[in-house]
Amino acid sequence: MITVPKLTLQDAKIILEGAERKAQEIGVPMDIAVVDDGGNLLAFHRMDGAKITSIDIAINKAFTAAGARKATHEYAEIAQPGGPAFGIHVSNQGRFMIFGGGLPIFVDGHIVGGVGCSSGTPEQDRLVAQAGIDAFLASLKRE
Repeated sequence: MITVPKLTLQDAKIILEGAERKAQEIGVPMDIAVVDDGGNLLAFHRMDGAKITSIDIAINKAFTAAGARKATHEYAEIAQPGGPAFGIHVSNQGRFMIFGGGLPIFVDGHIVGGVGCSSGTPEQDRLVAQAGIDAFLASLKRE
């Protein structure tokens, strides 16, 4: 029997905390979402000053990253007109995000979830999402 790791609420809190620290460091308040391997929302945090228009975007970036098992920024070029994934952004009831800020979370080669950040530039969103994942992976090494 293969045991596949699962993301817990405690894990999601670690991700949120790591992401928030990075957002504070760069001075950009963020909307931060963490989903499980099925794209279901585990935790969400809206920092004071984060854009209300970015709430759904953060959640959908996390959903896309977990479901596609790929970072959302990887779709930016291939989803353009004439690209092999053109039109993918309208799939999944329009939830599929094709710009940076959504990253999949892998543990031992297994997808366990995704994190999505929004309110900054796509690069800032991605940096903050990665900080959340880094905090989570560091917590696993301490166990």
